[in-house]
Amino acid sequence: YVIGGQAMQIVYDQEELKEYMDFAMQVWPGQPVLIDRYMIGVEVEVDAICDGETVFIPGIMEHIERSGVHSGDSYAVYPPQHLTSKIKQDLIETTIKISQHFKVKGLINLQFIIKKEKVYVLEVNPRSSRTVPFLSKVTNIPMANAATKAILGVSLAEQGYKTGIKEEEKIISIKAPVFSFSKLKDVDTALGPEMKSTGEAMGRDTTMQKALNKAFKSAGITIPEFGTILVTIADKHKEELLPILKRYHECGFKFLATTGTASFLAENNLPVNEVSKIGRAKRDLLDVIKEGQVQMIINTITKGKNVESDGFKMRRAGVEHGVISLTSIDTTKAILEAIEMNSLGTIPL
Repeated sequence: YVIGGQAMQIVYDQEELKEYMDFAMQVWPGQPVLIDRYMIGVEVEVDAICDGETVFIPGIMEHIERSGVHSGDSYAVYPPQHLTSKIKQDLIETTIKISQHFKVKGLINLQFIIKKEKVYVLEVNPRSSRTVPFLSKVTNIPMANAATKAILGVSLAEQGYKTGIKEEEKIISIKAPVFSFSKLKDVDTALGPEMKSTGEAMGRDTTMQKALNKAFKSAGITIPEFGTILVTIADKHKEELLPILKRYHECGFKFLATTGTASFLAENNLPVNEVSKIGRAKRDLLDVIKEGQVQMIINTITKGKNVESDGFKMRRAGVEHGVISLTSIDTTKAILEAIEMNSLGTIPL
């Protein structure tokens, strides 16, 4: 069984697969290891109420982080901002078909991946989900109440609901995960298939950027107005992150980076100062974090779960010294958009 994505890991090559299998065989000797194809795409979540026949959908939620980050650790946007009418219709029809096929009575949660304008079903949970309170509040639909009545024999039709989706609200709402990394020692802050959040907060406004800014504040994330970003990113993410980093620079941010990333930024005309990896010099990247020289860390993961790795130690140092540490490209971009929208990137005179 899997609860909260426990022990799940994304592997990109044979070496990472072998490392994970060696770890799994030590921890769970004799137990099977399931392998799925990892599909990178937009993740979408749908909560619905069903009485065995009628399927009422209060709303569709689009995740900001791409697939690979646990749904509980993702920022979710309602109503979705980047889905076409056709994709929405496919999601609605698939939700109805699955719910009716299994004759679900009560709540059902479905998670989808959108890749190349095609809808894939990721998982189906015939139960309440963590997004029910959020979706109930933003749509003004008492989902738990309606579902309980359906379980007890009061049809959705009798309650005034019919098969289909509720008209989307105009106000944009964002569900933000809340983490307790500062209280949970030795827990890696890197986001992945294993759920790490311990709560949720919300932001609402007329635009996505304003709602995001409120969501970050509600979740206890202090977005720096200016300063220095420590950047250390995997080769496979450099090209995708480059235009994002250029926009951070336009907002007034400076960069510190280890050798490989520093060379990449310099080659692309971004001013950067180089900092030594851990233990390579008298003053290394941990020292600059401890000294308060860094206001944000952007670190994309290269591989695996190794508590001895530089990345792990750097992310933990960030948590322990109140520095926001980002491992998801999509969250990094979302925070940038909040900074740009609110003109937070201007250095005060």
